[in-house]
Amino acid sequence: MLAALLLDAWWGEPRRAHPLVGFGHLAQWIERQLYADRRPRGILAWCLAVLPLVGLLALIRYGVPTAPGFVIDTVVLYLAVGRRSLAEHALPVADALSAADIGAARQAVGRMVSRDTEALDASRVAAAATESVLENGHDAVFGALFWFLLLGAPGVLLFRLANTLDAMWGYRTPRYLRFGWAAARIDDVLAFIPARLTALTYALAGEFTTARRCWATQAPLWDSPNAGPVMAAGAGALNVQLGGPAPYHGQWEDRPVLGTGDAPEATSIRRALRLVDRGVAIWIGLALVAGVAAHA
Repeated sequence: MLAALLLDAWWGEPRRAHPLVGFGHLAQWIERQLYADRRPRGILAWCLAVLPLVGLLALIRYGVPTAPGFVIDTVVLYLAVGRRSLAEHALPVADALSAADIGAARQAVGRMVSRDTEALDASRVAAAATESVLENGHDAVFGALFWFLLLGAPGVLLFRLANTLDAMWGYRTPRYLRFGWAAARIDDVLAFIPARLTALTYALAGEFTTARRCWATQAPLWDSPNAGPVMAAGAGALNVQLGGPAPYHGQWEDRPVLGTGDAPEATSIRRALRLVDRGVAIWIGLALVAGVAAHA
């Protein structure tokens, strides 16, 4: 785990031919072949996209005695985590806001979120970027670490592929309401425990009492059962207000307010990145202690 995180800090994500991008192309091809406005087709598409790859990796990792287990584990986890990518996407937003360049800030945050960025003022741009850091801290960091620690390389691959399909198919739109049902529900199940561990991590790494209160009172109001605890606890840990109305597809969507305290600004984005870093340090420390205890 430590080796993979160091590789991510050193190299970041592959600039060319990232495996998850290739998987996205595979998923698009499967969708073109199998799409129908029915749940069984979505279940079949999910299984065909995910299970052969996870099964092949498990067979190589645990069924081939000469397989280099440490190398496989390190490379797969390195490709799954995205701590450095969070900073590479979020810091340009913070820098543009600090320079009072709202145009550049909107353009940069548009690479992180799906909302209509042209309708965002500086505070809402900062909120969007901060929310993205907190939520992707779960998807691309702590969720991946959890499934790696639980099931090794096949576990983290299962989690990241399921998360990718949820991002592609898990929308409540006329096209994906039924076809994407399986992708959304499976991702919810796989993320249930790691999302709450991420919320606890944010609380431990920030303002614990405020994070715990926001988690308990605000997370149930959020539409997503897993994003709610993550972002409510993260907002409370940072002592900043997130959530609230946001524009999507030309209309303002009324969302609950998360957190408390000050309105978000450029420093909120940087503080969110530091919160994730402190959380990673906590996980590394606990993993090292557990490893030493297991071999004592």
